[in-house]
Amino acid sequence: VHIAQSLVPMAVPLGFAVTVVDPRRAFATEERFGAGVTLLDGWPDEAMAALAPDARTAVVTLTHDPKLDDPALDVALRSRAFYIGALGSRRTHAKRVARLQEMGHGEAAIARIHAPVGLDIAAVTAPEIALSVLAEIVAVRRRAPVARRAAPAPAAAA
Repeated sequence: VHIAQSLVPMAVPLGFAVTVVDPRRAFATEERFGAGVTLLDGWPDEAMAALAPDARTAVVTLTHDPKLDDPALDVALRSRAFYIGALGSRRTHAKRVARLQEMGHGEAAIARIHAPVGLDIAAVTAPEIALSVLAEIVAVRRRAPVARRAAPAPAAAA
């Protein structure tokens, strides 16, 4: 996805070893991500299990496709990954939470997911969203205080 294309070249100079997982071979290509990035075209749950996320791992799902993102999140939530982020609106995340609960994840596990992913910098473009995601990952890695997004205030009655 476009956000991944922006995120990957920003993550490498920050010291992250980047792996892009996408079973859609047309998307996970060296032309899109450059040399030096590991590209896996397996299904996310299988690729994630093989990667064996540990306490030094950040996992970010970006496709908006539950059949790709949910299996990756399932494996990530069962791991010690220090950061788990998922792209999507609050409404999308609420639906995701329900699906993850059906997979057996409890409230504490699901609370590990940073969603909507990234710091709230009013990002709009793919590079801005990638920047907000990486800033949040670095903040969590460095144990800097990161405010969770507040729910929007209700509209005033007229």
